[in-house]
Amino acid sequence: MDLNFTPDERAFREQVRAFVADKLPGKTARKVRHGQRLHKDDFVTWQRLLYERGWIAPNWPTEYGGTGWGAVQRYIFEEECAAACAPPVIPFGLKMVGPVIIAFGSPAQKERFLPRILRSEDWWCQGYSEPGAGSDLAALNTRAERDGEHYIVNGQKTWTTLAQYADWIFCLVRTDPKAKKQEGISFLLIDMRSPGVSVRPIVTIDGDREINEVFFDNVRVPVENRVGEENQGWTYAKYLLTHERTGIAGVGQSKQQLRRLKAVAAQERRHGRALIEDAAFRARVARLEIELMALEITNLRVLAAERDGGGVGAESSLLKIQGTEIQQALSELMLEACGAAALAYRPEALEGGGSEADDAAAAAPRYFNWRKASIYGGSNEIQKNIIAKHVLGL
Repeated sequence: MDLNFTPDERAFREQVRAFVADKLPGKTARKVRHGQRLHKDDFVTWQRLLYERGWIAPNWPTEYGGTGWGAVQRYIFEEECAAACAPPVIPFGLKMVGPVIIAFGSPAQKERFLPRILRSEDWWCQGYSEPGAGSDLAALNTRAERDGEHYIVNGQKTWTTLAQYADWIFCLVRTDPKAKKQEGISFLLIDMRSPGVSVRPIVTIDGDREINEVFFDNVRVPVENRVGEENQGWTYAKYLLTHERTGIAGVGQSKQQLRRLKAVAAQERRHGRALIEDAAFRARVARLEIELMALEITNLRVLAAERDGGGVGAESSLLKIQGTEIQQALSELMLEACGAAALAYRPEALEGGGSEADDAAAAAPRYFNWRKASIYGGSNEIQKNIIAKHVLGL
């Protein structure tokens, strides 16, 4: 959807399209296209190719290795990567803790961590949610007690995505238990190889190990690994979550999934004709496509405001709600399109090299996995409260 794109922006689109076509490994693209499992090497290989081109950190300032792109160029880049079935850039270092370190970190932290994030030498994970602190994140109980030039950290984090690969974890910890919930939290960077850190997998319904529990048992963390001021971590957490929720909309990925859905529905037969020709199914696809177009237009409006000097506020909550609901609806329609062929659990197909027959194998795992989309990053119910308060003034 090239709404009001300038000639330079259209030329940039062609530049990105040519680079991705030339550099993206075909095996990786097939995995993404057919919903198969990606492993650490798939992500790191692609990220290092982007780093070599100078395109790994579009949202960073140029002095720290960013591209200097505006909001529209970043959108075009992400859309073209998604259209070509490139794996998503792992966000925890590049899109979450990196911007926090740039905005609030010390010079020593910037020098130590940022270059390694850019080169994909350190894999980061996010230590936010706890068993009793999910959408109510400020209720977290992981403690960090000062002991000279260290904090002693005890507690547990959960739903920690890809922690099995992580070298570092950025954590919200409680440093003042007597303060109000939001006022006694600090932001720590913790080496996952530290004594007392342990990771336990949470095996999901599709048999995958994507999420984990992380335990801290008297873990010593240098005070120099605290970002910003003690007890001010909630400020940094909110800054990070605004960036996270904007990206969760996933317009490019949803457009790619919609194209794949139409291709599968054109192949599947129902009552002697292609499923895509069934009036009821076709109407549901059309309705979803209209909703996706509306989301894209809204996203472009936010980008245009940012291009003109405005910031991203509560609009990120709106993008998160609609984006995740569309993702879930797409996974439901794909499951229906694949029909009975999606019922069999074939884990070996999820590890394969990619073929047309594999779409059915991935349909049910994707459907069940994407139930989480309306929960993580702050549940959609919480996002509606944010909109009610900050947009509608209720």
